[in-house]
Amino acid sequence: MSLTPLYLGYDHVTFYVGSVKAMASFLIDKYGFIPYCTMGLETGSRKVSGFVVKNGNVIIQLINTVIPLHTQRTDPLVDVIHTHIAYHGDSVKDVAFKVDNVEGAYEMAIAGGAKSLMEPKTFIDEFGEITMARVSGIADTVHTLVNRSKYNGFLPGPYRMEEYSFNDEVHKDEPISLNCIDHVVQNDGWNKMEEDCKYYEKVFGFHQFWSVDDSVIHTDYSALKSTVMASENEIIKLPINEPAKGLKTSQIEEFMEFNGSAGIQHLALRVDDILTTVDHMKKRGVEFIIVPEQYYSSLKKRLENSKHPRFVEPFERIKELGILVDYDEHGYLLQLFTRPLFDRPSFFLEIIQRRNHDGFGAGNFKSLFEVLELDQARRGNLRDSN
Repeated sequence: MSLTPLYLGYDHVTFYVGSVKAMASFLIDKYGFIPYCTMGLETGSRKVSGFVVKNGNVIIQLINTVIPLHTQRTDPLVDVIHTHIAYHGDSVKDVAFKVDNVEGAYEMAIAGGAKSLMEPKTFIDEFGEITMARVSGIADTVHTLVNRSKYNGFLPGPYRMEEYSFNDEVHKDEPISLNCIDHVVQNDGWNKMEEDCKYYEKVFGFHQFWSVDDSVIHTDYSALKSTVMASENEIIKLPINEPAKGLKTSQIEEFMEFNGSAGIQHLALRVDDILTTVDHMKKRGVEFIIVPEQYYSSLKKRLENSKHPRFVEPFERIKELGILVDYDEHGYLLQLFTRPLFDRPSFFLEIIQRRNHDGFGAGNFKSLFEVLELDQARRGNLRDSN
């Protein structure tokens, strides 16, 4: 164990949602997750209901409370869950990081200005030994620090492990294999990005991996700025976006309006075969953004006049599935974004495949934002900017 904490990746992501079972069923049916473990009245959890689903190394925990608001004065968690869902809607609460040294990561975080939400504690049960702590992130988002190197379960508590050999007969011809969480994107308020990037630098020792401003990320109507913060080993990457001035309200402003504050806008899920993954997701009913025909005619011309690596995937199949492409002379990435998962237009998923390319789709920003603006307009949210 190193004295300086080493961040090893994303451990899991926790959502607070209005219906745990309904959202779990949605993720299982549409995105190929399988049941991992559950928590509720049947398992001895008298206040909190939980359902954890897993696909590859992507673990998502869904949490709600079974207790009415303001009836458990001795347990603030009940009201925290109610208040979070009422204010933000269904959304991410906790982005948990794997670390090799929870105590060291916690001490560094507190020294850097984070608020302590749970001091380091080691739990021992039938699954082994696990050490955890929890600190504040931006706005209402929190970060749990986890060392599970000696643990075979999910988390300590009244969880019931589900049968892992889940047999999905309905979608047996459309299996979905996810690899890991590639990155997690936070949206921020006006002129807050730089301040909050410094927060992740001081609290977690992250550094600036990539940055782009509104001279690059803009359309005829809206713009934004983005900085990607990364752990020292660059396994964890966390982009932070803020709005920039434009003629119309940007997607970041729309997020802030409906989420109520800064928060998690989307998770990027890395896959090894995006063509099969997107094809199977579409057959399962996943709604993706619709990329216009002109994107591919423009892309084809750019490819003809540039140095780029040979694409393994057939161009016509990429076009047929509506997948976005970004590249440089060394490699390329393929990506596609879902439409919002919840009632509020404040959270979506990204499916991404990388081939020797560590960027974030800068070449797609203008095309992507134009598509997102069409969806904003359909929702009545592409308004004149103030």
